[in-house]
Amino acid sequence: MSKKTVLSGIQPSGSPTLGNYVGALKNWALLQGEDRYCYYCVANLHALTVKQDPQDLHRRSFETAALLLACGVDPEVSTVFIQSDVKEHAELSWVLSCHTPLGELNRMTQFKDKSAKHADNINAGLYTYPVLMASDILLYQSDLVPVGADQKQHLELARNIAIRFNNTVGETFKVPEPYIPRVGARIMSLQDPTQKMSKSDPNPSGCIAIMDDPAVILKKFKRAVTDCDNSIAFDMENKPGVSNLLTIFSVFTGKTIEESVAYFEGMGYGQLKTAVAEAVIAELTPLRERFDELLKNGDYIKAVLKTGAEKARETALSTLKDVYAHVGLYLS
Repeated sequence: MSKKTVLSGIQPSGSPTLGNYVGALKNWALLQGEDRYCYYCVANLHALTVKQDPQDLHRRSFETAALLLACGVDPEVSTVFIQSDVKEHAELSWVLSCHTPLGELNRMTQFKDKSAKHADNINAGLYTYPVLMASDILLYQSDLVPVGADQKQHLELARNIAIRFNNTVGETFKVPEPYIPRVGARIMSLQDPTQKMSKSDPNPSGCIAIMDDPAVILKKFKRAVTDCDNSIAFDMENKPGVSNLLTIFSVFTGKTIEESVAYFEGMGYGQLKTAVAEAVIAELTPLRERFDELLKNGDYIKAVLKTGAEKARETALSTLKDVYAHVGLYLS
């Protein structure tokens, strides 16, 4: 059986949330294996859609790469690189922009959401970055793309672009499929469990950052919104706060939702919140320790990124040459 190629990226926007970890980073390490070849990039080009301090962006890009390694991504097995180190991402994005109807970009809901949050900087990159995302995916002939439920629209655009290009210009791209974890793909705010956990949550107690201190994590979980009846059951419609806590507990203990509900039988919400916090802390503490150790060895991280960029460029350039040939461009 041939290996499946996996591509995913993460923006260097500070310490990722628990939702980012559960929905993406935790799975990146699990996806590594004999039957898959993984490309993981720090998507610093995407970060430019909002205003950035240059030195801060450079530092966060480096730290995000270290975080990927701390989360278990093995550079001997997977290719880890900084997006801007592989110029083919930007080059393919221009070609694909010329093969993407305006109507498809107009339907991207995240542009409307981000425009509302960054009303002082509604730029063309914010509008067209789904095409850059499609380029990220298609450059590596990806079979699988780990995505959260809210990113399925962007992957669908990448699929549409690939199919259209193949049909009208020439067979070039694999059409990627989504990889969505069965449990924990969507972690909700601890203060408003009807909304996804986000660093932009107006209530800082609603969001757990994976670099939060254990005391902070415990305090935030103890403040988590539940309900009034004190019964522990999984019901996203009627008990979203309790259901969110059960989902987190399930992900961090390996128990099913049913096993988690049975585990808490006869207990109250205080015990539930403490147990969830302890399960999260137990997994994140060694991760933070590995991260701190890696940052002490900057030369190692630089070597990993240099090798990763070279490997990524080899594949990316092969795809770009094929694209250029089909559209009539010359690449020496």
